Amino acid sequence: MPDNSTFNERSVRHPSHAQARIADVFEGEALLKDISITGCCIECTMQVDIKPHREYKIEILPESTANIGKFELAVESRWVRVSAYSCEAGFAVIASPKGKLFQRYVDYLSWRSS
Repeated sequence: MPDNSTFNERSVRHPSHAQARIADVFEGEALLKDISITGCCIECTMQVDIKPHREYKIEILPESTANIGKFELAVESRWVRVSAYSCEAGFAVIASPKGKLFQRYVDYLSWRSS
């Protein structure tokens, strides 16, 4: 029987202070609310046209204290919540071309929250 403790631990969402950009969806930046190896959530103060179950590329700009360069994630949208003042969207991570930076950032957030 496989050991699921590592998988569950790696899938924990970590609060983030990074900025996120999704080209061709909206101008400006959004807040990366949380992230894990398997997914992430962004929030922005404007309504955005994110369609469920479509693929997007998100550029992540980690906070300066992380000392980690920007990286990109290929994601698939899972859900979108729109309110009068903001928009939140959840994504599943499909791929990370700069996987080492992505892994370092998730490790940094895990360390910071421990």
